[in-house]
Amino acid sequence: MRAYAVAMAKQFTRKEISERNTKKDAVFIIDNIVYDVTQFIDEHPGGHEVLVNVAGKDASEDFDDIGHSLDAKELMKKFKIGELVPEDHIKRQRRSLNWEDNKTENESTFVGSWKFPLVLGIVMTVLYSYLFG
Repeated sequence: MRAYAVAMAKQFTRKEISERNTKKDAVFIIDNIVYDVTQFIDEHPGGHEVLVNVAGKDASEDFDDIGHSLDAKELMKKFKIGELVPEDHIKRQRRSLNWEDNKTENESTFVGSWKFPLVLGIVMTVLYSYLFG
């Protein structure tokens, strides 16, 4: 029977990460994974300030809000240095976007549609022409 060595990722606490918050030691958390972007800080397309502002913190929401490309997500793997200890994990509820139109028949009224301003514009044009024409 062979014994396989499983490489364990280095584990950090949130307290350890909070102390690493400078341009010379920029480390942050995204989805319970720890990244050291110190070497990348001057190359970041959004400027170094963006990374320094989240250094030492959980940057999960900030990262998601920006809407990074697949290339950026692939590149970040290179800066992974470990993960949070299980006690410090935070389970985030991902925002789901619903692109479907959930209107019912009752909500789709004439006044609430694009047709009302069009008809109102035509009526006002005819009325203006009649009164001042």
